[in-house]
Amino acid sequence: MAKVYAFMADGMEEVECLAVCDVLVRAGVEVKLVSVTGKKEVTGSHGFRITADELFEDITDDADLLFLPGGLPGTNHLREHEGLAEMLKAHAAAGKRLAAICAAPSVLGGLGLAKGHQVTCFPGFEDKMEGAECTGACVVTDRLITTGRGMGCSIDLGLELAGILTDAGTAEALKKKIQYER
Repeated sequence: MAKVYAFMADGMEEVECLAVCDVLVRAGVEVKLVSVTGKKEVTGSHGFRITADELFEDITDDADLLFLPGGLPGTNHLREHEGLAEMLKAHAAAGKRLAAICAAPSVLGGLGLAKGHQVTCFPGFEDKMEGAECTGACVVTDRLITTGRGMGCSIDLGLELAGILTDAGTAEALKKKIQYER
């Protein structure tokens, strides 16, 4: 079974995090919500409080994919977390998958991890994607990096990752089961 760590910070976009994670869990992927705040309760950008499964300081990188939800100021908090930056770089160097949505692809861009890749991000963050080609698509997978444009693309991103981490048949069956017709 594939394993995903979804990193949460105060000010994250709640739907981007939970919709993607919900789709992955429905596909049979193990998902752990990981707080980078030093506390398990994280408050999203719209005031919803979400309880993490783990604290960053209590995990090691044994995941198949590391996922960054967007939102502000959540993306800034993810960007400022030195331990997360090191984990993202080591994960990429080990040839493992990364995913981010909305403003959060800028974290990957700032670390140089998106250089030479096609990506997407929330409009206005393209300048933070140094060396990457921003397509403006809803979801883009280029090699080991998958990015989503924004909250409205959350289910699409979840289905894309479900297909990658399980198989296309599982993702297609899930799409029908949740009545997703796009």
